[in-house]
Amino acid sequence: MSEAGRGEPQEERPAHPAGDSKFTLSVAGGDLQDVEGRHSEGAVLDTAPPPTPAEGAEGTAGARVEFATPRAKLIAEAHAAISADLQHAPRALAAYEALRGDPEALAHWDMANYITMRKLGYNDHGRVHAFITGAASMAITELLLEAGVRPDIMESGVGDADDVFLAVILGTMLHDIGNQIHRVGHEAHGVALALPILERILGPIYPDPFKRTKVRSFILGCITCHDLSPVPLTLEGGITAVADGTDITKGRGRKAFALGSVDIHSISALAVDQVVIERGRNKPVLINVTMNNSGGIFQVEEVLAPKVIRTPMQPYVELRATTRTEGDEQILRRVRLDGDHFVMDLEGGERVVAPVEPRREQVAQAVAEAIDTGNPS
Repeated sequence: MSEAGRGEPQEERPAHPAGDSKFTLSVAGGDLQDVEGRHSEGAVLDTAPPPTPAEGAEGTAGARVEFATPRAKLIAEAHAAISADLQHAPRALAAYEALRGDPEALAHWDMANYITMRKLGYNDHGRVHAFITGAASMAITELLLEAGVRPDIMESGVGDADDVFLAVILGTMLHDIGNQIHRVGHEAHGVALALPILERILGPIYPDPFKRTKVRSFILGCITCHDLSPVPLTLEGGITAVADGTDITKGRGRKAFALGSVDIHSISALAVDQVVIERGRNKPVLINVTMNNSGGIFQVEEVLAPKVIRTPMQPYVELRATTRTEGDEQILRRVRLDGDHFVMDLEGGERVVAPVEPRREQVAQAVAEAIDTGNPS
């Protein structure tokens, strides 16, 4: 469906000036001192006590250190943002309140986190991730509706804006629960695990099983397509995928990282200070990523950008990434997404254009040639 074909702005949600921030995930200053750390031999479940501040960077070779802002603080901030966005969506707010207190959902988040963190060494995929991505999805949904974009629930005649918020918040917050069974096929596992929860929550909200089943189909689509395997076909699914991709800051990233080992994974995991979702100038949504180190571009390229350009969200999202001026030596000053290509502005004024998801050797070669080093490494 084209942008023009998705309808007029919602009267109850007046437009606001471009650049008005809707949701911010941030680590102030971007220093390791700004986050809490602890030495550990493994990951920590969401049910574990918050980590105590680290004395410093001391530790034996091969020790594992985790950096995280307090989980309770992140969840509280995300909850406040979600609740504010849903004040004019009573059905969605009721569904969200039912979900966040549902014991089955809470257990799913904890066990998904156990498998992804303890067994795979991934970032948080439990309660913190569910609430952060939920808040991001609500901010994106509100910006789209204010710009007159009609998501597929509205375009198909199934429901109104309230139903859109409901489908997106449930689909986004439940999207990763299938990881508790296995990372491989976690999307399909998530659908199966979500069904009894959805029946329990949606029953009182939609007494008519005909409408309840139709709304549920959009929720299941969000879960199935959040990792682009397969790619989403609905705008609701695209919102979930993009919201998932915005959770890339070091503020919540607890991926264990070996001291003394420096590679693109360990650098990029700590290189993103802030993600801001705000109104764009040319498109409804602007996602601004601030990095303390240019290595953070790996997170933007590998995680976030594909979820913008390979979903129905592409016509509606601007994506920008910038390094802080007081950060590392400026190799890349600014990166923006232009269609399916990155346009990279280098410190010396040169400009490099590279496709998203190219072979990394091609990107390195393009940058090397632009700064005339002759050495891609």
